[in-house]
Amino acid sequence: MRFVLAVVAAVFSSAAALAQDFPQRPITLVVGFGAGGGTDVNARLFAEVMSRNLKVPVVVENKTGAGGGIAAASVQRATPDGHTLLVMSGLQHAYVAASQTNAQYAPVSGFAPVGTFFDMISVLSVPHSHPANTIDEFVALGRKAPKGVLLGSPGPGSPPHIFGILMGDATGLKIESVQYRGSSDFMSDLASSRIDFAFPTWGLAQSFINDKKTKALAVAADKRWAELPNVPTLTEAKIVKEMPAMWFAILAPAGTPDAIIAKLNDAFRQAGQDPDLIRKINASGMEVRVSSPQELRKLMVAEQERMDDIVKRFDLKR
Repeated sequence: MRFVLAVVAAVFSSAAALAQDFPQRPITLVVGFGAGGGTDVNARLFAEVMSRNLKVPVVVENKTGAGGGIAAASVQRATPDGHTLLVMSGLQHAYVAASQTNAQYAPVSGFAPVGTFFDMISVLSVPHSHPANTIDEFVALGRKAPKGVLLGSPGPGSPPHIFGILMGDATGLKIESVQYRGSSDFMSDLASSRIDFAFPTWGLAQSFINDKKTKALAVAADKRWAELPNVPTLTEAKIVKEMPAMWFAILAPAGTPDAIIAKLNDAFRQAGQDPDLIRKINASGMEVRVSSPQELRKLMVAEQERMDDIVKRFDLKR
């Protein structure tokens, strides 16, 4: 018994010492999406503040491909010492694992949750010339269109893609998803009425709305957006029954010591209280939200179950 207690004490002492010395070198935030997008930009905002607070460089590395799957697999394989972290989209991280038969990562068990760090606000937008001024009018007109409606989407598993599937299921609207390489491309087509609707982030949608090139009919969020107080959410308008994950989070490789996870969570929490960072993230249509690791794990489990069900129901397995 004394031997066991001594071993346990040694383990805790070693973990505490490891956390005390952490970080020992630069921390890398691996982003599975391209440079310049909302996820990348916000990761860099956090990295800048954390670099100052932790006194070591915090850098962002973009590893694109497979809807974020390449980045996730690389971080899962990384040494679990807290120096390599994954910036993930709750929805897309779960979708890739659920839909791809050859996904190279375990979406929940392969990682140690650090915490959420921001929520995304998207706006269901239509061309400004569109006759519909409410989401109900848009659906009613869309049902009358022989070929349905065209949705601009960044690709399979992206929030717009999933929103389109759920909208079609809830309303009976025939929706064809048109894939684009980037948000700027589909916004140009939306403004010129080449597509019928899209889900840009507020940061992208705002200028188009202000310039009367597009208009907002609904908000893809859990609550109304302060900048559009008169625009209902998708759930309020009964366009979807339940919102998929619009949160983004930080994961470490499974096996990362709890003491290091706690120190990382504290670093993100401190950064998320920086007034300048909050202002910049809010301006892009996001909201800072740093959760505990335990809260994030519950979100991940729930989202994976939901996405497994969506993939099965709508036959999205690839």
